[in-house]
Amino acid sequence: MSILQIALGIGIGAVTLTLLLCGWRLLRGPAIADRVLALDTLYLSLVALVVLLGLRWQTPLLFEAALIVALLGFVGTVALARYLSRGDVVE
Repeated sequence: MSILQIALGIGIGAVTLTLLLCGWRLLRGPAIADRVLALDTLYLSLVALVVLLGLRWQTPLLFEAALIVALLGFVGTVALARYLSRGDVVE
């Protein structure tokens, strides 16, 4: 087993723990701002997990999936922030 496989295993475990903790904050957040930040961090952690799995399984398809998830996460976060600040997404 190479050092890269060990590092990827540790990284995947750490990012999975991050996903669980962000999910907990998303469900338990005392304020709506906490939930929005948890959702944004959840997207970023999901992108990191998909990239790490792409490295581990050596497939380029997962890198494209990570790019799509990052794009949708950004658009979702911006739309949610606009809705919370103005009450409407589209002007």
